[in-house]
Amino acid sequence: MECKHFGKCGSCNFYDNSYEDALEIKAKEVSELLKEFYNDKLEVFKSIDAGHRARAEFKIWHVGDSCHYAMTNIDKNGIELLSECPKVIEAISKVQYQLLEAINASEVLKNKLFSIEFLGTKSGELLVTMIYHRKLEQEWQEEAQELEKKFNISIIGRSRKQKLVLSKEYVTECLNVGGEEFSYRYYEGGFTQPNPFVNEKMISWVIDRVQNSGGDLLEAYCGLGNFTIPLSRHFNKVLATEISKNSIKAAKENCALNGVDNIEFIRLNAEETAQAIAKSREFRRLKDVNLDIYNFSTILVDPPRAGLDEASRNLAKSFDNIVYISCNPETLARDLKELCKTHKVVKGAVFDQFPYTHHIESGVYLERI
Repeated sequence: MECKHFGKCGSCNFYDNSYEDALEIKAKEVSELLKEFYNDKLEVFKSIDAGHRARAEFKIWHVGDSCHYAMTNIDKNGIELLSECPKVIEAISKVQYQLLEAINASEVLKNKLFSIEFLGTKSGELLVTMIYHRKLEQEWQEEAQELEKKFNISIIGRSRKQKLVLSKEYVTECLNVGGEEFSYRYYEGGFTQPNPFVNEKMISWVIDRVQNSGGDLLEAYCGLGNFTIPLSRHFNKVLATEISKNSIKAAKENCALNGVDNIEFIRLNAEETAQAIAKSREFRRLKDVNLDIYNFSTILVDPPRAGLDEASRNLAKSFDNIVYISCNPETLARDLKELCKTHKVVKGAVFDQFPYTHHIESGVYLERI
């Protein structure tokens, strides 16, 4: 990927190597962290070089009478005005600067505009959230609706204590996993994987590990069902837990979109999930769920950067098979010190969700010793 802002924009901080060299460096760093637990070569799943990021957030910087896209600069002591961003997905790139031109032509649309967030899909859908430091009136709504029509996009307006959804607040992504298509509603403000091309590879890798496990699956931190729905094809039943009400709502909608009926989504955090499975505490949210009918063989965890807490680690150790997807290899290595007292790492992989940055997603599959 070539970008005139390399070395100046803080969005990409791994700019002085080729993509292949940067990925090799990142993979070696993960291998070094995990070498105590896994000596085989990690599988490496690379991204496409450009046009890979489906979520993007840009500051709006006002210079004179014009708005500009901006990012914090690489030294974190100022901003870099942007004239391009080659890493965004095509649904964003084909509209981004035409949209800015239309905004600059309107006093109503550019007045106190603070930032713009984009959520795109491989199929071309685009949701744009325009965030302001002022209350949005009817005149703003009318002009923003014209933008929706002109660019065939969906727009949400936000300001303090105000959210205006002009048409809809989600896009529908379609992922190809193992030759099968899965549809997902991605809502504004909800967590989604940033790189759909690598996400497909990541889900496929997990399926390859567990497809012959049999029994039932427990998934913690399930989000909107990114892994849950494709994995449900390979287990009798799935119990999936997540703390966010909005994510649970989206996950249930995504089940309906895909005709899946063997998943039970429950709003529990990681510690509560461990308590529920151990039956050390009763939950009103589980009054209609019979945990005794589950014959769990496998657990999948995809925690935040902080990794697993002690209760979650102990819960995972009670399963024959563990799939651990991590956005922080340091906390993954920390958790493996405990998990590898009862299990061994059979497979490991890295997934380059974030090209040209130092961030990398990794995954391990463990079996009981």
